[in-house]
Amino acid sequence: MKLQTQIPLIKESRNLINYNSKIVLLGSCFSENIGNQLDYYKFQTTQNPFGILFHPIAIENLITNAINEKKYTENDVFFNNEQYHSFDTHSSLSANNERDFLDNLNSSIKSTRKTLEEASHIIITLGTSWVYRYIESDQIVANCHKVPQKKFLKEILSVDTISESLENIILLIKSINKNASILFTVSPVRHIKDGFIENSQSKSHLITAIHQVIDKRKYNYYFPSYEIMMDELRDYRFYAEDMIHPNKTTINYIWEKFMSTWFDVSANSTMKEIDIIQKGMLHKPFNPNSEKHLQFLENLEQKKLKIMREYSFMSF
Repeated sequence: MKLQTQIPLIKESRNLINYNSKIVLLGSCFSENIGNQLDYYKFQTTQNPFGILFHPIAIENLITNAINEKKYTENDVFFNNEQYHSFDTHSSLSANNERDFLDNLNSSIKSTRKTLEEASHIIITLGTSWVYRYIESDQIVANCHKVPQKKFLKEILSVDTISESLENIILLIKSINKNASILFTVSPVRHIKDGFIENSQSKSHLITAIHQVIDKRKYNYYFPSYEIMMDELRDYRFYAEDMIHPNKTTINYIWEKFMSTWFDVSANSTMKEIDIIQKGMLHKPFNPNSEKHLQFLENLEQKKLKIMREYSFMSF
């Protein structure tokens, strides 16, 4: 008896991910779910240098500013609720000190350009088509930072506008790194605060726009995170307690699908070794001073050293 519909996935044949890959992840919080898995297995990753970005315009702005090496100044930040913010970043970057905040922004811009230049894979997760436009500057913002709602206009990006933004993203990246594979995906996280119908409209705009620009011949791809959750995992047991975000089981399930599609088999043995080390580091002994546990720690240390000799960029 078959109790689940399966989305057919074909393993990619070019530029598969291995431990020589350098991976940049940008976009909504689902990119961080995948990014955390990559971090766990000690791949070379850069994850959301400006924090979570939910819509394509915010991601395009980050990439544009990084490639143009924008210099952030006092005119680009503002003070609200006892912190300095930028409309280009997530609130996780906000700070109490203006100089520290600007230094962090400019440092992140420089490092982002470098990682984009060196990346083998750039994974972009889009979360929503709904955006907020700051009335005073007519600027679409990445985050409102709890500035009063009356200072913004809420609007939905059209399919054409999103397609144009994604094409700009591809062209910008290819202008400094023609060999990078760009993977687009749509976050399965539902933006219920926008409304159920509005969320469906939003996701459909993103999916339609992505499929207007992807072209495997040009190393631009789509990975169906959204469809896997909506079609293969059609049950609330796959959601967290808020009934909106995917739970750990779901994240692991989509991660396995991603691995089966995008990972080189050469990475498998190293991933297994790292998994053993990571679990060993979390082990809590009954008797920390026992000879058996001390030997366990010594063996664990030898495993770490062996991996780090092989991959100098790793640390535990």
